[in-house]
Amino acid sequence: MVKVYCYSKCTTCKKALKWLDDNKIDYKLIDIKEDHPDGKALREFHKRSGLPLRKFFNTSGQLYREMELSKKLPDMSEDEMFKLLASDGMLVKRPLLITEDTVLTGFKEDDWRKAL
Repeated sequence: MVKVYCYSKCTTCKKALKWLDDNKIDYKLIDIKEDHPDGKALREFHKRSGLPLRKFFNTSGQLYREMELSKKLPDMSEDEMFKLLASDGMLVKRPLLITEDTVLTGFKEDDWRKAL
């Protein structure tokens, strides 16, 4: 089962969900603000994605900017980053696509097409 963590007001999430619907791909929608992944899930997603951990941060988000994380992340350990990501779903880059084989952050149509 394909899972998609999204935020309902996010235009990129809306675009990704429309793409899934247009391509008749079944998915489970999870509200990333209300039901964000915990530290254990984030560690698994990170491992499966093959991406640098920093790619999991929503760098364009208001909370990211308010916390000045662009200055703080370089000095943080992975454990500290996971703890921070698990503390608030609004820090996690979205949409977050979870399949049996891969994990993708953000919406790039070509990447999603290959994964699905």
